[in-house]
Amino acid sequence: MTQQSYYYGIGRRKSAVARVRLMTTPGAVTVNGRPAAEMFTVDEWLGEALKPLVVTKTQGTVTVIAKTAGGGAGGQATAVSLGIARALLIFDPNLKKTLRDAGLLTRDPRTKESKHYGLKRARKAPQYTKR
Repeated sequence: MTQQSYYYGIGRRKSAVARVRLMTTPGAVTVNGRPAAEMFTVDEWLGEALKPLVVTKTQGTVTVIAKTAGGGAGGQATAVSLGIARALLIFDPNLKKTLRDAGLLTRDPRTKESKHYGLKRARKAPQYTKR
């Protein structure tokens, strides 16, 4: 039986998409060819992106290569988190309860509301004038 070279997971948040490859060799987390700490400069974003590895205690034992597109850095960090969680689930199905209890397998469905007719944005109305 041959060992699979990598495990794949896809994560989405708002309009950000992250394609994640998880390899069983020890290594670092890279996002778009750069280290994760360089990509996600805010500590909360970096913590969010690496949360599945911290919760499952696999940080440093696996290599993660992620490619992100769309959205902003915060949405991309959450998308990477979901992608890593899904890849870890394929890698080891026994981690499902741990990941589920931490809320890492649920996609956040909140997205931008589309603009409505007669309004400036989705909910902002033009200024009311009495006369």
